[in-house]
Amino acid sequence: MTDATTQIKETVTANDVVLFMKGTKDMPQCGFSSRVAGVLNYMGVNFKDVNVLADADIRQGIKDYSDWPTIPQLYVKGEFVGGCDIVTEMTLSGELDQLFEAKGVSFDKDAAEKIREANG
Repeated sequence: MTDATTQIKETVTANDVVLFMKGTKDMPQCGFSSRVAGVLNYMGVNFKDVNVLADADIRQGIKDYSDWPTIPQLYVKGEFVGGCDIVTEMTLSGELDQLFEAKGVSFDKDAAEKIREANG
């Protein structure tokens, strides 16, 4: 295992929710990362953000680790959930709520409902 792979594995197992993104949760550096971080922030999810722009090895390593070509990438309890389109779909369908509930991740159910109402 490479250092990047080891670091990625440790990060996704040590944190309940991890978002590998361009930029940070407070200052996203791309629209897709901004959308996913915005959803998580709005829903009050406590998540670890990993800025892939700060480390080229992590940026490539996360793509290899998940076998997923794009960033952002969301992990919940060590499992890869998906990128921006998948997270958006899951948010609007209520599947993300179900995943968080099943995994014991706290979030604001009212905020999740407001997202669906605003996009319904």
